[in-house]
Amino acid sequence: MKTKIFCDIAEIDLIKKFYKKKIVKGFTTNPSLMRKAGAKNYEFYSKKILQICKNKPVSLEVFADEYAEMKKQAIKINKWAKNVFVKVPISNSKGKFMGKIIRDLNDQDIKLNITAVYSAQQTKKILKSINKKTKVIISIFAGRAGDSGKDPIPELKKSLSLAKKFQNVEILWASVREPYNYLQAKQLGCHIITVPPLIIEKIEKFGKTFEELTKETVKAFLVDSKKSKFKI
Repeated sequence: MKTKIFCDIAEIDLIKKFYKKKIVKGFTTNPSLMRKAGAKNYEFYSKKILQICKNKPVSLEVFADEYAEMKKQAIKINKWAKNVFVKVPISNSKGKFMGKIIRDLNDQDIKLNITAVYSAQQTKKILKSINKKTKVIISIFAGRAGDSGKDPIPELKKSLSLAKKFQNVEILWASVREPYNYLQAKQLGCHIITVPPLIIEKIEKFGKTFEELTKETVKAFLVDSKKSKFKI
């Protein structure tokens, strides 16, 4: 099984560029990335993204914190395009498990990307809330877990094992920190990994020998020392 690369992005110009890349199989974004990209109107900006990404899955996130408004937003987002996955957090900002919204949207055949997941225990709760036919992505934030001193690998392994009974469920490695994470995700058997543009470009250059890397590194040091006119 190949691990699909989704581009984690919001800038329109970069989306146009990376949509053309065969290595990129889909796109994910979130309100933080959209704000950074300068989006003012969430619906208008999302539809601009969808106009570009017509044949690849796009995950667009709700930003409500309570059930009723979250459901209203999710149903609306789902109608914007057939390739949309609605991103819903596993818990709201108060730590309340969003099992009811996950179950209700899943029962309406709305494709979901359950986000901000960190543990296999959370994965287990999600799997108890869904059917076995409507597509669901479970995004496990491996990078952020690592940032806090936690090893995400055991949680990913357990989550992948739990999800084996669900042909409609894909486990996604989220919050990539370095290109090597892609190889780790492949070794584990993750279905998807979300990768920012700069790291995708590094993955495309995989294959250099250690000797080549040594020469490139030394040359870079040499060039910078000459530019700075260093003397000893």
